Amino acid sequence: MAGIVVKPRARIHHGHDWVYASDVLKVFGKPADGDVISLKDGRDHLIGSAIFNSKSQIVARRFSRRKQDLDLDFFERRIAQAAEYRQRRQLDLSLCRMVWSESDGLPGVILDRYGDFFVLQTLTLAMDMRKQLIANAVANVFCRASASLADPKPLAGGAPALQILERNDAPIRKAEGLELITGVLEGAAPSAPTLIEISGVKLEVDLLHGQKTGFYLDQKQNYQTVAQYAFRRRVLDCFSNQGAFALACARAGAAEVTALEENSQNISAAKQNAVLNQLSVNWIEQDVFQFLRAAEKSGTQYDLIILDPPSFTKAKGGLSGALRGYRELHLRAFRLLSKDGILATFSCSHHVSESAFLQTIADALVDARRSARKIMRFEQALDHPVLPTLPESEYFKGFLMEMMPGR
Repeated sequence: MAGIVVKPRARIHHGHDWVYASDVLKVFGKPADGDVISLKDGRDHLIGSAIFNSKSQIVARRFSRRKQDLDLDFFERRIAQAAEYRQRRQLDLSLCRMVWSESDGLPGVILDRYGDFFVLQTLTLAMDMRKQLIANAVANVFCRASASLADPKPLAGGAPALQILERNDAPIRKAEGLELITGVLEGAAPSAPTLIEISGVKLEVDLLHGQKTGFYLDQKQNYQTVAQYAFRRRVLDCFSNQGAFALACARAGAAEVTALEENSQNISAAKQNAVLNQLSVNWIEQDVFQFLRAAEKSGTQYDLIILDPPSFTKAKGGLSGALRGYRELHLRAFRLLSKDGILATFSCSHHVSESAFLQTIADALVDARRSARKIMRFEQALDHPVLPTLPESEYFKGFLMEMMPGR
């Protein structure tokens, strides 16, 4: 097997699974992009098997600490292990992230489940070259009619009726030299929006064209948590997307709910979801920062504000700009909150650490001349597991804060 020799001080010797171009001491055996290769140290000791792409900044991603090929049996074992982990955590496997890349031993593979539909992303070259093999493994694991099936809700009749879509339109694929594509790998495309339900709120999602794989599953457990604070409160949901937070708050008995979203397609989907649930929300199609500035000038106040923006930076070089954006966003929100108001705030920017995010919130409090208590910390959902040795597997963080009156 071809491979590379890794420099002595590379992070992979300390538990990380990536090898950057600058970590390579030498290449042997002429590996082709997309190949499985051996990783060795300077003493010719095997330190694992990896996928290789010379065109990527990350030239190798380790997926095993021993010699291992990417065959059907391997994919079946890893996918079954991922499902079994989620089953042990008592997660709802009918609406769940089933595979989270390196965190489940499949670098660059994301698999989300929406009932009988599975949505696959292959974000690395080697995995993309084997996406049909991965789809076959998914079908074998979840359609297997046996007592050992890692799924408390087998597909209807145990028949191989599952449908696997690919949402390989994520811009990150360009870093691996991959084209952007959306389509069907197994079964048929959905003929209508897929209906899901989260904590009693029904949502129609477009699996082929919606955000990410159709929906942001990483917030699934937080809609009800935040909505518990909405009763008889005036709620402002910023970056509402398809309206999940806004609808959860309306269902929980909020006095009124205003939802901001600048994407017209998301607003349209959110309105349809409101009709589906027979809930009333004031939908506003506008840039969030513009709305907050205008609301501050008019003296408008809210009792619960939700800040759930998209990632403010995809690269380390954009960190300072992202922090400035977060600081202004929180400054505006603090000025709009009532004396005992609640703020639920989130960041999905990996390059913004939790400590930097919290410090930015603190700086905004000082600027706004307000005081607040931190009453809850939001962490990444269990179906998005984090590897301590791979910081890149963690991107999500958030806080629930209560304003302190009279300070």
